Formats: sequence, structure tokens, C-alpha cells
Amino acid sequence: MSVITVENISKQYIIDHQKGKGANTLRDVITENFRAMFGSKKDQNTVTHEEFWALRDVNFAIEQGDRVGIVGHNGAGKSTILKILSKIIEPTTGTVRIKGRVASLLEVGTGFHPELTGRENIYLNGSLLGMSRSEIRKQFDEIVAFAGVEKFLDTPVKRYSSGMYVRLGFAISAHLDPEIMIVDEVLAVGDAEFQKKSLGKMRDNSASGRTIIFVSHNLTAVQALCNKTLYFEKGRLIEQGETNQVIASYLSKVSKTRLAREWATPEEAPGNDLVRVRRVELTPDYLDELTHIDVRTSMKFRFEFWNLMDHANLNLSLHLNSMTGECIFNIGTLSQPYGKGLIVGECTIPGYFLNDGSYTISMMIVKDTVTPLYVMEEAITFDVEDYREGIAWYGKWPGYVRPQIPFHTKMLEPVTSEQ
Repeated sequence: MSVITVENISKQYIIDHQKGKGANTLRDVITENFRAMFGSKKDQNTVTHEEFWALRDVNFAIEQGDRVGIVGHNGAGKSTILKILSKIIEPTTGTVRIKGRVASLLEVGTGFHPELTGRENIYLNGSLLGMSRSEIRKQFDEIVAFAGVEKFLDTPVKRYSSGMYVRLGFAISAHLDPEIMIVDEVLAVGDAEFQKKSLGKMRDNSASGRTIIFVSHNLTAVQALCNKTLYFEKGRLIEQGETNQVIASYLSKVSKTRLAREWATPEEAPGNDLVRVRRVELTPDYLDELTHIDVRTSMKFRFEFWNLMDHANLNLSLHLNSMTGECIFNIGTLSQPYGKGLIVGECTIPGYFLNDGSYTISMMIVKDTVTPLYVMEEAITFDVEDYREGIAWYGKWPGYVRPQIPFHTKMLEPVTSEQ
């Protein structure tokens, strides 16, 4: 049964553009207002209007109990669709049908009155969700315990930190029995323990038949929670379906392979007064005359930098990361004394090690094993394609690594017909 049906939704905004210098100071503001009231028609035509479509012709349906992720770049329309579903804004065209009580957590402090205490805001939010005082009272202790704000329960929430705001807001939304729960990026404000606890709570809510809509740039969290995902781009719904498939498609569109970068002189190179990067390169050992990297391909990594110090103990630290931001591994060189000059570090990433997917390499130049002198984020980006031989299963191979480690079976004791 569909609890949310979105049909041909579009949302238009009108953006005003001021020609010329614009009003940047109090004098400019007064002048512009004076011209608007008493100036000529020529003066009054200094503002142009631009139509901006935050959403265009969006259609989807969400079933009861679904855990739906929404992914896309900033400005893709994710927050706009959440505000429409939460009835904060109206669509320009199209219709939305929702069956059930909706609890929304779209930004820090949503639904809170800053002058009221945490205790008072729990009852206020519950009332806004249509709960009776006795229903709120039954959940009250669990809400407080989940949020971890016992000591500040009778303190006005305007004195809460952003993390306390989020913990209390999420606890209220999750415990007051909404049929549909909408959560935006706000969980990123909480610490790792709270994020883990929140994802677990949303999963529990879904198991009991509640519907979850979750927006996050943390694709790992989306994969861990959501069984379906919507991919938005520039206001349009590009793809919808099973989460792993949609995220793989999304990453393939945003991934940009960059295997080599080089700078001719220290003056134009990235770095600082202490070190400058000369060259960073990933060289694949392509198999069978291929021109792409697959899970069998070994890769040689080379990093060159100018040391501009007379004497320093230096080492390199390499971080290989997934496109979702997790560090797959970190390796480093030994710390050694160096004078001024060009220094190179090399290593090999073996074949049959990385799983298929998109990856980045970040580099750090470190002094005395503890002081980072320069960090080069996403120095290299590359994709690893799948390859299988003698395997009939074609589902997504789990994990970030896919090593060939000897793993044998044997029969210890055969069963005979007499047995």
C-alpha cells in the first residue's frame, strides 16, 4: 500500500537580480529605496526576475514500511521535496497524497520554542504530532534517556548545543509513533555513537511498519538503512529503485578518473613554504590489452615532492578512501632525515585486492612522524570495474576489498553405505 504518492510535482522560485553595483551599504539602500519611490521608469527597471525550478516533473510512490534514501548533489532538490512532503511549502504544480501522521526533522531545532525547556518542548512537539498528554507521558522517559539530556531537561533549549538540539529533536520524532518519519542531514551534527543509535532506531521503526525517508550525503548510512533510494539531479528524479543499484549509478556519474597530475616548478605547485608537490601518478598494469582497471589490475603509485627545508625528518602517509569517504587503508613510509631537494615515494597496490567501485587517494607529508606539513586531498581518483570467471552469481560482491586468500575445504570422514 502506497503511503506517499507524488505526481508531476514541480516547484518554481522567482530570483531577483539587481543590475549594476547593487545596494551594499546603508547609503545604497536609502538611494535605491528613494529611486524605487520617486525615480523614473528607467530607474525602476534595474531589477530583473529569473525563474528557477527547484523541482521539475517529479513522480514516485513510497510503500508502507519502506526505508527510502534520497541522494544527489547540493542543489539537486532533496531538501525541497522534503519540505513539500512535510507540508512546509506548497508545490507550484502537481499533487502529493500522504496517508498517516508525519514527523519531520529537517534542521536543527525544528519545531522547538527556544524559550521553553526541554521538558516543555517534548509536550509541545507531541501535541503538534496529534498526541494526547497521556500518550506523550508514556514515552517521556524513553525520549529523555535516548536524547541523553536528563541534566538539562528543565533548561530553556536556546541554551542547548546543536548536538543536544538534534538528539532531543530526533528522540521526540522517533518515539512519538509517527507513521511516516522524515529525516534530513541533521544527524551529521551528532557524534558517531548517536548516529549509530539513530540509524538503529529508524530501522526498528521500519520493522514495525513505519515509513522512513532519509536524506544524507553519507552514502554508507543510506546503504545501511535504506532498502530503496531516489537519485535527484538539478531538480529532476534521475533514478529510483534498490539502494545499492541506485547508489552505484549515482557514483558512476559523479566519479571522475584522474590518474596523473604534474607541476613544472615549485612556484606553481600545490603546497607551502616547506614542501611542494611535483608529481602524483597511478600507473595501472593493464591486462589483456585492456584500457580500464578491473579487480585483477595491479597499480603502481608514485608521489614526488620538493623539500624546501635544510633539514627535516619526513615521511609520507597514503590514505586510500572509498567515494563515500571511508578510509580503506592507510600506509606510511619510514621517517628519514632529508635536506633540500626532490623526494619520491612509491608503492604498489596489488591486483585481486580492491573490490569494484570508485576510490580516491589522499597524500600527507609528515614531519617528525606527528606534524602534517601538507595534505593533498583526492590527489588521485579512479574506478575499479568488476571481473568474474567461473562464478555463476552476478550480484554485487560485498565489501571494499576482494583479496584472493587461500581458503580450502576437504572431507574429514566420508559416509559409507553401511553407516
